[in-house]
Amino acid sequence: MDVLKKLLEQHFHAAPVRIQPLQGELGGSGRKIIRLANERASAIGVLYGVREENVAFLAFSRHFHKHGLPVPEIYAEDLANGAYLEEDLGDTVLFDFLSKNRTGATIAPPVVEAYRKVVAVLPRFQVEAARDLDYSVSYPCASFDRQSIAWDLNYFKYYFLRLAAIPFNEQGLENDFSRLADFLLSAPRDYFLYRDFQSRNVLLRDGHPFFVDYQGGRKGALQYDIASLLFDAKADLPPALRQDLLEHYIRCLRKFLDVDRDAFLHFYYAYVYVRILQALGAYGFRGFYERKTHFLQSVPYALKNLRWLLHNTKLPIELPTLMEAFQGMLASEKLLGLASEAQNLVVRVYSFSFHRGLPQDETGNGGGFVFDGRSLPNPGREESFKTLTGKDAPVIDYLNQQESVHQFLAGVLSLVDAAINNYQQRGFKNLMVSFGCTGGQHRSVFLAEQLAKRLRIRNGLEVIVRHLELEKMEK
Repeated sequence: MDVLKKLLEQHFHAAPVRIQPLQGELGGSGRKIIRLANERASAIGVLYGVREENVAFLAFSRHFHKHGLPVPEIYAEDLANGAYLEEDLGDTVLFDFLSKNRTGATIAPPVVEAYRKVVAVLPRFQVEAARDLDYSVSYPCASFDRQSIAWDLNYFKYYFLRLAAIPFNEQGLENDFSRLADFLLSAPRDYFLYRDFQSRNVLLRDGHPFFVDYQGGRKGALQYDIASLLFDAKADLPPALRQDLLEHYIRCLRKFLDVDRDAFLHFYYAYVYVRILQALGAYGFRGFYERKTHFLQSVPYALKNLRWLLHNTKLPIELPTLMEAFQGMLASEKLLGLASEAQNLVVRVYSFSFHRGLPQDETGNGGGFVFDGRSLPNPGREESFKTLTGKDAPVIDYLNQQESVHQFLAGVLSLVDAAINNYQQRGFKNLMVSFGCTGGQHRSVFLAEQLAKRLRIRNGLEVIVRHLELEKMEK
């Protein structure tokens, strides 16, 4: 943290007066992302220990910025300490903007317009800025080659198919993988491949899109990135909108390149498949293997995309074993169970100490309700309660006798109930409610438990409770 403070002070000639940890990429990237601000400016600081990725991001950022592309300006860097400082593009993520402005398959016009702008910018990355791009800084490799494809396909095989217990013929699947790789590599591949071109990596500022997280970029085919955006699992774009955006992309691409539509589409759906397989591998690794269950919430949407592809497209090559595995996935009781769980609204309830900072949101939504319990009577001041927690009967009895506690809870319940009703109507999947107090041991724990108790009797909710300070005490 000190290195970021120093970078901000050096660049803006004033020390930060506000520091706010942010959450990146659903907790999957390993980066620490922090907003630092003073009276002059606000910036985003990043701490990350993989030097090669940092070098790639910084070099690509400066190159794209030179070409006038909407990416964050790099203010300062300290690669020796894995730190850099970049332009603050705000908090409006395209995925969140979509989630808040849709009712089922009906997506509000401003969201559609935002997607059209995003699609229109993509060819500038792929073609215009790629002409003089130095791919030698790419990490972990400079092109989406046979090895890259094999990594993605094996990621899917070992971390999704195996961990989801989907039966398959090993040799048959390897034969299909080899045929698929040959076909993918026969497409023209002399373009910039962003690699993770999806709705969580686009920020909207004043209605205009800005782009981040292209550090995995390399040389590759045009089809991969537009497939990534349009078949982004949890974005769950309706097929008609996907098709409209694909046609818009091809029209925009023709401003930079002589593109034959049929030749482009000949390879397109194979790249859609390989992107979905890469994503499923990631969901399996994070969800099944690392047991970060929120990653599994994307699986039903990816399966929905697979089902649509199987019914509406036909590849120019035969992949019988892979297609059989897909059918096994779509019939899997284990995966169907994930689909039913995904219909629930997940409410995460936290208790914490204000001395240690706010809980981090693992879902990528940016947080939720934060209630301050420090105005309530404090059991921690009573000697007999010091070693107890808000889960112990004497503390519960003490707080239940306080009228102010009941008034406080009534207000919380009113706000949270209204939010839950609204979230369920709009199809949202996550809500975060946090209670803080001085030590995170008594009042906040009691409040979190009381709210969870009341919510668990409601239908359509999955309630998860975490007491952050108690977890540390138990270690």
